[in-house]
Amino acid sequence: MVNSHAIGPAVERTSSARRRRVAHPAPQVGPGALGAAAAATPVPLALLHAADDALRVAWVNDALARAVGYAADDVVGVDVLTDPRVRPADRAAAGAVAAAGASSYDVVLRRADGVHVHCVAHLAPVDGADVPHGMLVAAVQDLTAELTAHAEQQAIVAHERRERRSLALIARVSDLLMDVDEPQGLREIAALLESQVVATAAFFLSEKGLWAADGLEQYHASPRHPALPGRPPSRCPHDPVATLLAGGGDEPVELDLSAEHAEGSYARWLAERLRGEGLDPRVVVQPVPGRRRTVGLLVVRPRTGSGLAGLDGADRTVVELVARRVGLSIDNVRLYDREHRLAETLQRAMLPEQAEVEGLDVWTYYSPNADDAQVGGDWYDVLQVDPTTVGVVIGDVVGHDVEAAATMGQLRSVVRSYAFDNTTPGPVLERVDQLFAGMRIPRAASLVLATLRRADAGAWTLQFSRAGHLPLLHVRDGHAQHLLGRGGPLVGFGGGPRATDEVALAPGDVVVFYTDGLVERRDRSLRDGLTVLESVAAAVTARDAAGIGEDLLSRLADHPEDDVAVVVVRVPALDEHLGGAVSPRRRRWALPGEPASIGRARHAVVRTCEAWEIDDASNAELVVSELVANAVLHGWGHVALQLHDTGDGLRIEVEDANPTPPVTTDGHPGRVGGYGMQIVERLADWGWRQSRGGKVVWAKIRPGALPASASEAPRRDV
Repeated sequence: MVNSHAIGPAVERTSSARRRRVAHPAPQVGPGALGAAAAATPVPLALLHAADDALRVAWVNDALARAVGYAADDVVGVDVLTDPRVRPADRAAAGAVAAAGASSYDVVLRRADGVHVHCVAHLAPVDGADVPHGMLVAAVQDLTAELTAHAEQQAIVAHERRERRSLALIARVSDLLMDVDEPQGLREIAALLESQVVATAAFFLSEKGLWAADGLEQYHASPRHPALPGRPPSRCPHDPVATLLAGGGDEPVELDLSAEHAEGSYARWLAERLRGEGLDPRVVVQPVPGRRRTVGLLVVRPRTGSGLAGLDGADRTVVELVARRVGLSIDNVRLYDREHRLAETLQRAMLPEQAEVEGLDVWTYYSPNADDAQVGGDWYDVLQVDPTTVGVVIGDVVGHDVEAAATMGQLRSVVRSYAFDNTTPGPVLERVDQLFAGMRIPRAASLVLATLRRADAGAWTLQFSRAGHLPLLHVRDGHAQHLLGRGGPLVGFGGGPRATDEVALAPGDVVVFYTDGLVERRDRSLRDGLTVLESVAAAVTARDAAGIGEDLLSRLADHPEDDVAVVVVRVPALDEHLGGAVSPRRRRWALPGEPASIGRARHAVVRTCEAWEIDDASNAELVVSELVANAVLHGWGHVALQLHDTGDGLRIEVEDANPTPPVTTDGHPGRVGGYGMQIVERLADWGWRQSRGGKVVWAKIRPGALPASASEAPRRDV
């Protein structure tokens, strides 16, 4: 049903509204009123007249006059298509507005104060009996506010993009610094900066001089002892680069590469390396700060502009953050490197060098865990007690710290001194137990002490006592077994007599002493590791101690998880000839940086050539003598000697910590020597390469007999 009560009042209200409108009709608006309204409106308006290919201003209201800053009389009559104060975006289209109907056009108006205002002109034709033909009304909309807001929004978006780019770049730099390897890692970071921030970037590191870390000058690339190119003397007090390196400020400086700089200054050295044809001569030098000192420089050339003015705030922030992160990373790398080298030097200083004992073929090896920068407790010793008795000790002190190293040093000294007094291992360990108990040394230690005595017909007798250490490995005729003996507790925990076990060794027998780093792995038990060692040792075909040791290392210690110490003792036959022996065809020795290593290296080469059936080892003997002599005389630290049988010749590699490349000379005027590399050139093809620890000099021996001129060269028997 329809609600009549509800409809009635609504009808009455509508009727009342109609009666009121009829009673008060709207006034009639004439042309004068319309003109007054157009003149008073705040919207800028103009009447334009299109005729004779011109579009002239016929009238403007006050709002438009105020907007452009000109009086109305100065505007009326102006042809907006030709007047320089009006610049339509499309003049051809604006000239056809009379026939185009209602339309809008972009236009730029130049105000009386010279400011250009971006506008939109909305045009429509005006028709009427009293209106001349071709009249148009134009409403002008000022876009300044909209454009400003849009520009601000665009600026905010651009800023956010730059922030994200900067954060992504810094994150990428952090990833690269996780595995920074001077100088290649720094070159990658410089390339990253060049791809996103600056035109060019280059790192220069300061360590005993300034050197380029861009991989181009490789022999300057070691932080241990770089060459000193252009190291500034004290007479350059106004060198801005030297001031930065000395910690004189953490703000970047501008350097003009085209200017004259003092001879011998860092600024001159940089200018000589960074000048380039067509490149801006003004660069920005940003210090690379470490924790306590400036470790280098980051030199950048802006993409736009010149010098500091070419870098805006965001780019300067990125460059500064990259420099700071690189500086801390370099500090960490150098600190780790120093600690690791110090630890290894301390460790090796406590170990004997490659043993040479009468009547036995002995090979020793020690390698610290590469991931551990601390000293360890692994150690060995080989003693020539008398012409017929040789002592061998290997042990392991728990821990990887200074206390473990100190315990190891004490234990080695005690065992060595007691072993010379008594050649029976059990009683020696009993005395060691008593001494350690009295000294209250807190670290546990294990060791095996063995003595080998010469018997008749080239045989030897092995006596040993084991104090909590891994058993010895005995290899005979392709069969390997562990010598467990009666064993005993760790050193210092023996409360009673120590047992001595005895084994007869025949010519060709091999005894392997080792620490747990050779066999122990996280993915297998110690028992399984000992079983693997037995099977590997039984399959070794090398017949010299060095070959046996190298074969064991190549198969068992390719990725050790702890320090590794190995001693291989082999009983040679009286008429031994190593011909036909199969070996890994690689040998390596760690030698101290002292003159005695030259003779030992020569001896190692002669024995290896015999084992590998390489005829006429004199060439190799002389070459290795010269290379090791150079490493001892001009390098520092330990010297690594490696020999490789390449199938068509013997390759010798000698590594030392000095990154400076070897050079051939005509000798040293006024003194003996200086001809070493000339001798090497006569006998071998040689070269050198950068290594993580310094440099490696290699030589491949040419086949044939020793040339007469070279054979007359003096030999270095030290």
